[in-house]
Amino acid sequence: MQERAIAEVVEPILASFGLELDDLDVTPVGKRALLRVTVDGDGPEGKGPLLDDIAEASQAISVALDESPAVGELPYTLELSSRGVSKPLTELKHYRRNIGRLVKLWLAEGEKIARIVAVTDDAVVVEPETAYPLDQINKAIIQVELNRKEA
Repeated sequence: MQERAIAEVVEPILASFGLELDDLDVTPVGKRALLRVTVDGDGPEGKGPLLDDIAEASQAISVALDESPAVGELPYTLELSSRGVSKPLTELKHYRRNIGRLVKLWLAEGEKIARIVAVTDDAVVVEPETAYPLDQINKAIIQVELNRKEA
């Protein structure tokens, strides 16, 4: 089972649901293979993919893979999920999809927790109005806020 061949089957299907391939992992598990497909996308409000879209895409991908030589004869289990909040933000589009959320940034000068307020062509802007170029952010992870009062 070659990941590139599987990706060539999966990517156009995801695109038809307004999703994009974030990661693809094929792991042998006994006499089967586990295909983990992680997706991302803007969703209707620019905040990420909807579960219904992921479920529909999963069904379409399953049918397409069953008909494709990309998976070979080995039985497989398909797992489709979104990036989730624990996965590091690595591209400007990830920050854009999380405007308004709290993020922990690892910078050269230390760590900072702040709210994302904007994203420019090359930087992330957090409260209070401070812009960090993407190449100066070593790592960034969304912080889950329970019981947040909307402003």
